Amino acid sequence: MKGAADTYGGRALIADPIHQYILYTRPGTIPGEATEQDVIDTPWVQRLRRIPQLQSARWVFPAAEHSRFQHSLGAMHLAGRFAQQLYPSLRAIFPDAPSAPLIEELLRMAGLLHDVGHGPFGHFFDENYLDTWGIDHEIVGRALITGPLAELVEGLGASPTADFEAGERIDPRWVAYLIASPELQGFEAPAWLVALKPAMVGAYSADNMDYVPRDSYICGVAAGPVDIQRILHYSFISERGLTLHAHAAEALYMFLSSRLYLYEQVYFHRTVRRIDLQLREVFRPTVELILSGNPLERLDQYLTFTEWALLSEVSRWALGEGDARKRELGKAWSEVVERKLKWRLLYQGHTDAVDAGAALGVSRAEFARMIRERLPARTRSIEFEVDVAAQESRAFNPLNETSDILLYDPLEDRFQQSQVLDLFRRLPVRMTLFRIFARDTAHSRELIAAANAVLGATT
Repeated sequence: MKGAADTYGGRALIADPIHQYILYTRPGTIPGEATEQDVIDTPWVQRLRRIPQLQSARWVFPAAEHSRFQHSLGAMHLAGRFAQQLYPSLRAIFPDAPSAPLIEELLRMAGLLHDVGHGPFGHFFDENYLDTWGIDHEIVGRALITGPLAELVEGLGASPTADFEAGERIDPRWVAYLIASPELQGFEAPAWLVALKPAMVGAYSADNMDYVPRDSYICGVAAGPVDIQRILHYSFISERGLTLHAHAAEALYMFLSSRLYLYEQVYFHRTVRRIDLQLREVFRPTVELILSGNPLERLDQYLTFTEWALLSEVSRWALGEGDARKRELGKAWSEVVERKLKWRLLYQGHTDAVDAGAALGVSRAEFARMIRERLPARTRSIEFEVDVAAQESRAFNPLNETSDILLYDPLEDRFQQSQVLDLFRRLPVRMTLFRIFARDTAHSRELIAAANAVLGATT
């Protein structure tokens, strides 16, 4: 009979408000073997504690002070659950797949490390700084997983369920491959790994199924039920890849509806976008002064570059430290932090494209140009800003209506892709919010008329 040391040795629990408890491996079984705690305790993963999950939305939703670290632990937990559910069908289709404990641990590492490359203000950092080099946080994350974190990943020998089979090890490139949609340069993924990728980057990935209930709960926004248990239970690997049993179709619909609602109410909230609009003016020049280069070429410096570090630095500038340029930026940052927002919302238009042909893809610059062209000649030089916030919402590619989700109908013993599309026709292909901001309301009538003309001509 196993004693307490055998039963609980090498494993422990983390309390979590969404998943109740998250099991993880820790030192205590095989001396010298890496564990999940070793990876969690690295400076790169601990750094995520100092990068908030919701960027500027936390200045609108006071309780939203959770971090990328908490979300990463939740994604690790769900990825492991996914692996346990998928493994029997995966092994049936791909007999050469590694052992169940290795697959479980592989997906858990992908969940834990999928956001490890994030910088301050998350996706805003991607769009307003990393774009200079044509990279994003996922490219940085892949560099970290195959670089500073590779030795620990290779040293893992067990999942929370069981030890790997003799001689098995995780290739860090497998983890790097799973965390992002683009192919990993110079790496040819085995077929079993390709089949698992949608569980990490698909429409109902471990990432998505953690952040939707987590962000909703912590913000205090009732986004609707998310039946993760049912979606996981009815997921399996078929000859065509990750497949969802028809019995979970409605649960998936509810999940995608909740996700879309969260985008409208939180991520695309009007005040959040006002903050981002003002932040855009100071963010890039600030990061250029602090980081001054491509993170991939200065990882040691990037390690300490967190949101806490950035806000501490600009606070000192606001108090008079540094040269005139830094003091100017510091003052601008203090206005953002104190929510002294200079842009007022004058207009909001909403479009829901119900089929791929009607999806309206207009950039901020294009929307601004079209509005200015439709303004009366005497007002075409007025100052205003626009915002275009768009979110794909259906479970398929809106460009060609090729389903990203396969639905299996047991009554007819066949895949029913058309049923997927019929079910999700209740959701728009693409939801887009168009907004106009100005410093005052002096020309609101002209701007509103121009915006209505633009949307009326393009929808």
